[in-house]
Amino acid sequence: MAPKKNTRPIRTRNGIPLTRDEYRQLKRQKEREDRRKRQEAWEAARGPLDMPFLLLAMMLLGIGLIMLLSASFPNAQASANLGNDPLYFIKRQAVFAALGVGLMLWVSKINYERFRGLARLGLWMSLILLFLVIIPGPKANGRLLAISANGAARWLGIPNTSLTIQPSDLAKLGLIVFFAESISKKREKMKDLKEGFLYHIGILLVMVVMTAVEPHFSGAILIAGIGAAMLVVGGIHWGWIAAGVSAVGLGTYLLAFTDVIENFFKAINYNASRIAVWKDPFGGDLEFRRDAAWQTIQGLYAIGSGGLLGVGLGKSRQKFGYLPEAQNDYIFAVVLEELGLVGGTLIMVLFSLLIIRGFWLAIHARDRFGSLLIVGVTTQIALQTFLNIAVVTNLIPSTGISLPFFSSGGTALVIQLVEVGVVLSVSRQIPAPKAR
Repeated sequence: MAPKKNTRPIRTRNGIPLTRDEYRQLKRQKEREDRRKRQEAWEAARGPLDMPFLLLAMMLLGIGLIMLLSASFPNAQASANLGNDPLYFIKRQAVFAALGVGLMLWVSKINYERFRGLARLGLWMSLILLFLVIIPGPKANGRLLAISANGAARWLGIPNTSLTIQPSDLAKLGLIVFFAESISKKREKMKDLKEGFLYHIGILLVMVVMTAVEPHFSGAILIAGIGAAMLVVGGIHWGWIAAGVSAVGLGTYLLAFTDVIENFFKAINYNASRIAVWKDPFGGDLEFRRDAAWQTIQGLYAIGSGGLLGVGLGKSRQKFGYLPEAQNDYIFAVVLEELGLVGGTLIMVLFSLLIIRGFWLAIHARDRFGSLLIVGVTTQIALQTFLNIAVVTNLIPSTGISLPFFSSGGTALVIQLVEVGVVLSVSRQIPAPKAR
């Protein structure tokens, strides 16, 4: 005699009663579907890395470490606080570079779709860290938790270590992942004023204002530029794009041909002399040239000394006590002095190829989320590189912005390499040319 089927309803599916046997069958079907999806995701993430992008990034990292060694050893050797160790900066940077490369390779093996689940968490962590930096307090810098360096309070210390993190660096990555997830999800609503524009602009303005309050205007400019680029690619209404372009044009006019922005900086007690230095670094009295304009002038001397072919690797003269912090924002001046216009141009070509390859990968990404991730990372590298070189050559006022892969800074370097890993993760799922 055949066993009796259990026909008692125990579950419902869309309001329809299911027997125990039907429920078990449905459960097994769902488990098979989940295994299939996990297998597909695993196989997709096993695709080949984009070697051109990887090789370009590693070439820039290698050249950057060499130039950092050359630019940093005089300052390190002259500093008693650093133990008069000429290798202090390069040893520290090499450790972070090794850590960053390891994280880059690890991230590149992750299916980038998993980053969707980290979008909101990353955004909230970024906002919390930015808030912690600007909390007022009894310290000499007027902050409760922030650590000062070179006259700016932009860092948070890691407990029980001498390490620091710069929240604005983490905020860039947090913004990229969140905007990529949100814009891809709201694809059909991006032209809507409330859901598409105001929602994202509101979040972007909060991050920009919090960064500017530190004050860290270069970081605020970068965050604004990254967000704007992703919104444009995301498909916001052309009218808002035109308004943004007009605002940038107006700001450029006010900066170059009026005193409005300079007076604004004076009103908020921020370093307004940077604009005066930009307009005429060799003007003013001797005190002006020895104080406010000193770094800019010495950077221009370094560039001029390099000429076409440079004075030779390691033979810079300006880094010996003349060019302040040569290992940081003005490292490209040392590059041009030692390698000349030819060497500097070759490095700019490498950056250009990396940026072009990044946008090529964005165009060919498997989906909108992956494309936006690459757009955000590539835009950050492009903007940061352009702004740094423009500052060093005095095309724009000094903003205190570092050169990717070159400038000293552990947190920034690690995050840059993690972002390269994100791009490589997306590249794994780009179909081969024959398959498209």
